[in-house]
Amino acid sequence: MKSFLCLIAASLFVTFSNGKVPPLKKSPHLYIAHFENVLGTSLELKITSPSKAIAQNGEEKVLSEISRMSKILSAYDPSSEFSRWFGTQQQAIKISPELFEVLQLFDEWRVRSGGVLDASAEAVSRLWKKDAAMNRVPGAEELATVLSAIKQPHWKLDAAAHTATHLDNTPLVLNSFVKSYIIKHAASAAMHSGNMNAVVVNIGGDLVVAGDAAEIVAITDPVADAENEAPIGQLLVNNKAVATSGNYRRGELINGHWYSHIVDPRTGQPADNIISATVVADNATDAGALATAFNVMTPAESIQLGATIPGAEYLIITKNGERIASKGWDALTVPVKKTIERTIQNNTAAEYELMINLEIKTQQQGFAKRPYVAVWVEDENHAPVRTITVWHGSDRYMNELKSWYLKYRNSYTSDNNFRSTVTSATRSPGKYTLKWDGKDDKGNMLKQGRYTIKIEISREHGTYQLMRQEIDLDEKPKQLTLAGNTEIESVMFDYRKKN
Repeated sequence: MKSFLCLIAASLFVTFSNGKVPPLKKSPHLYIAHFENVLGTSLELKITSPSKAIAQNGEEKVLSEISRMSKILSAYDPSSEFSRWFGTQQQAIKISPELFEVLQLFDEWRVRSGGVLDASAEAVSRLWKKDAAMNRVPGAEELATVLSAIKQPHWKLDAAAHTATHLDNTPLVLNSFVKSYIIKHAASAAMHSGNMNAVVVNIGGDLVVAGDAAEIVAITDPVADAENEAPIGQLLVNNKAVATSGNYRRGELINGHWYSHIVDPRTGQPADNIISATVVADNATDAGALATAFNVMTPAESIQLGATIPGAEYLIITKNGERIASKGWDALTVPVKKTIERTIQNNTAAEYELMINLEIKTQQQGFAKRPYVAVWVEDENHAPVRTITVWHGSDRYMNELKSWYLKYRNSYTSDNNFRSTVTSATRSPGKYTLKWDGKDDKGNMLKQGRYTIKIEISREHGTYQLMRQEIDLDEKPKQLTLAGNTEIESVMFDYRKKN
């Protein structure tokens, strides 16, 4: 024992003999931020770092890289490099390495997917949108004209000169895997900004997890119609990319029939057999490309294509509810916490649900942080009975949602579901649908009567609003609307029979 203590003393002497105490290594902290109107959807950013200053620097790097890449690749910005190049024809134009790489990737994936992934699929999408506005489907002659244009080459690349020649006028949009490509670059920019532990960049449900972190990612149920419904599964992801593509959030309604926004450029028809495909891959571009292609291909074609990407795992869901998973899919999954299902007999309110359509105001230019939002239910005695959802950033400012936090702070500290990362099909920025099934926080069906829906909105050191709407749980369907305010465009309530 004596010799052991001497050894410790000697070690301490060596450590402190220069009169300096070695600095303690700071434990990493999680910083969360949400933004609207990023690449036409929403951005969730999670950064794990030793300090807030480092996290803020990483956040700035992510936003800066997204802006930079958008100015190169966007087809919706007339001043972007891609738009300016598209405006030329039959000229060999020297282009940036990023635009050249993306055009090259489209050439590769067009061949690899047998024509399923094609930038000129935009020509089909525009035709369907145009005819949908007149409540009709495209005719055979219209489709034949578009398909003929799609089959033509649209550009020619010269790798030696690093030029691209635009060949025709067929509409082109760089989508499919390009969002994932940008996410990959944004995550890399953050990780290289210095002393970063980990980062999760999630744009519209496609994401990259980089660094020393294992992230639980919930997979949205494609037949669910609200943000806060139970996922169909959860993944544990580390240093990988996840992408989900599906037809359940965007499309066209023509004569009462829903048509997907995802189209097959080989036939000119919207894809309708697959409702969702989620892919996990080492490379974000591969994940995005496969997820899109799987929505168009037959399951047999998808399995064959998936096998060409080493390490890629996937889950495909057909419109009939069939689940097609890769061999290694189950190894990535973790159990979903089951909610307690209870009910009260002879309660007609159990047959109804409340849908809440909440639209947050978004700015036209630049990225704006989403405000903190809490939506919950109180009974006639003002006692809280159910938190429907809560969105936040850093915990330090949670008390700015003062009304919700006053009543729920104890349960919040032990519920990590409020921080969950979600992969889903892309939706429009600022538009959220929430559901209340008439149950309390413990899963008990509440009795009939009058309740108040409260919506609290707060910005860090900024605006504050508290909105209220009374609702009767009974057998009478009803629709109600709350006027907007500084942060909220509108709130619509639809009390209806359960689907």
